Amino acid sequence: MEAGPSINLGSISYGGAALAFAVLSLLLLTSWRGRLQGGLLVVVAVISLCWAGVIAALQWGLVALLPLAGVLEVLRALVWAVCLLKLLNPGGGWQALFSGRGRGWTWGLLSMSAVLLTLMGLPFAVGEPLVDALGVDARILVHILMAVVGLVLVEQLFRNTRPDRRWAIKYLCFGVGGLFAYDFFLYSDALLFKRLDLNLWEARGLINALVVPLIAVSAARNPEWSLDVFVSRRMVFHTAAVVGTGLYLLAMAAGGVYIRLYGGAWGNVAQAVFLFGAGLVLVVLLFSGQMQARLRVFLNKHFFNYRYDYREEWLRFIRTLSAGEPGVPLRERAIEAVANIMDSPGGALWWRREPGYFEVIAHWNMVEVGKANEPADGVLARFLAEREWVVDLSEHDSKPEIYADLPLPAWLRELERAWLVVPLMHHDGLYGFILLARPRAPRTCNWEDNDLLKTAGRQAASYIAQLEAADALVNARQFEAFNRLSAFLIHDLKNVVAQLSLVVSNAAKHRENPAFVDDAFKTVEHAASKMSRMLTQLRSGGAATRHFARVDLGKLLNEVAAAHAFARPVPVLKCAESPLLVTVERERLADVLGHVVQNAQEATPAAGRLEIILQRQDEMAVIEVVDTGCGMDAEFIRDRLFRPFDSTKGRAGMGIGAYETREFVREMGGQLDVESEPGAGTTFRIRLPLSGEME
Repeated sequence: MEAGPSINLGSISYGGAALAFAVLSLLLLTSWRGRLQGGLLVVVAVISLCWAGVIAALQWGLVALLPLAGVLEVLRALVWAVCLLKLLNPGGGWQALFSGRGRGWTWGLLSMSAVLLTLMGLPFAVGEPLVDALGVDARILVHILMAVVGLVLVEQLFRNTRPDRRWAIKYLCFGVGGLFAYDFFLYSDALLFKRLDLNLWEARGLINALVVPLIAVSAARNPEWSLDVFVSRRMVFHTAAVVGTGLYLLAMAAGGVYIRLYGGAWGNVAQAVFLFGAGLVLVVLLFSGQMQARLRVFLNKHFFNYRYDYREEWLRFIRTLSAGEPGVPLRERAIEAVANIMDSPGGALWWRREPGYFEVIAHWNMVEVGKANEPADGVLARFLAEREWVVDLSEHDSKPEIYADLPLPAWLRELERAWLVVPLMHHDGLYGFILLARPRAPRTCNWEDNDLLKTAGRQAASYIAQLEAADALVNARQFEAFNRLSAFLIHDLKNVVAQLSLVVSNAAKHRENPAFVDDAFKTVEHAASKMSRMLTQLRSGGAATRHFARVDLGKLLNEVAAAHAFARPVPVLKCAESPLLVTVERERLADVLGHVVQNAQEATPAAGRLEIILQRQDEMAVIEVVDTGCGMDAEFIRDRLFRPFDSTKGRAGMGIGAYETREFVREMGGQLDVESEPGAGTTFRIRLPLSGEME
């Protein structure tokens, strides 16, 4: 082998090969689980690393390593051949290489390797006269023979692999077959011209380095080799972009140099214009969404077993769905999350409404859908609900039989950008569907896309269903608050009507009585004041300003007793001697006490007894309304007395008076107790905290 002035180029070439095989060896060693196929691949990568490193050192004049380089080259070819033999006979361990149809190949390879190693040692033992006597270097003949054997093994491996499994080993066959083919060409040229071509020898290192990615791809595609070689799609995409950018810049630089050297007087100007234009084109390509989409499709199609990195896809999907951009509603985020899976630039969301149709409720970069509604019993909705298929409109047009000749709605056929219809299933029912726009770069959908879209659709449907349920709950609570306000107002209005009716019924009998006239005017004044408060509360939506004041309970109870003196039995008031003051809403407390007294009157016969007792216990004012009426049992008090809208008066009662009384007393920091026995009467005991003495 001749040395020349370009020795540094050879060292760079084989050094690059050593670096590439070092990376491959590291990947394989960290993922090997002990199987023979993977072990042989590790061995051949390590031997190739050592072989390339030794030859790179030879280029710098370390002649003492020449015998080691020859031995490593023989071992490299031998282990590659054994590795191919093992792939031809995947069953068993080492014994499979020395039995069956692989036995002859193995012994033949070992014999050729022994002969080649012997021939490599002979020139150093007896000198060059042996080569001169034979007329040809026998080592070159054996190298050619081993290259031929390697090519035959590659061809046998590819031919004997099932067609559906060839995609897993084709890159290995391309790479290793290329190595053996180049060795055959190199040594055939050496045999013909009686010397090794220096340029071919130096290029051999970079050629070996180019094969490493093909070996790594095949290792990743064959899990039975127990090699979990994994390169993230993001890394491949960005690496491919960087490598492509570098190659582009090198090509443009070469073009610029050529223009400068051969462009004559305009060479420098043309070079500057050319390089600026090349850089501008590169920037446009790097920031082109269509080019990025095309590159991503190409990498997924040709370099990966599965199209998706499911961990990355699902994390991105959940991140978009649960967080997304600030201010973007959940429905739009759901469309964006599903669209990002397929590189779709836009989409629209249909959701089921009660009248029996699917309505457009959101769109993302796809406003042209308008307000197209789809009947819930239409053919498209039934198809999505029954089969849960992703409808590819391009495939539907070319192969309608796949979709059972599904007729598409007119509004869907009119959308030029429509591409995929993704069902949104929840609890085994169709809740909606998402229409995706065509991507920037043409791509096809396979089973993997469909499964991922269906799973993402279910997740998005659960999020949207929860949002719809939350909205419905908010509306229900608003109606509940309004209905509660209405019920309380109606209850108060009923009490006002009852008081006025009582005045009217006694007017004919007591109209000549001045005391009755005075009490009647007071009752009407009280009713007018109460109705004014109700109107104010209605205008404010139930949020009227609350007025708290210090109230003398004795005076207030006297007014309540007087207001109910026209009914039988007439309430008898018994108050403590000293004034008892509490801080409450005076009008509401009067209404609550009036309700308790009125209920006691209604439950007590006219000949019965009704007392209102006010007394002090420690720091609490205690109001007792005691009657001798029909009474209540303990079960009724526990289960029904304070239940809203549960009344024993039929249509005459609202069933919220006792509930309102208890809630008001609790709001004021007090306590309400009820003691009653059937036939023995009832005692309502209200405790309110005192607020001090009257000034």
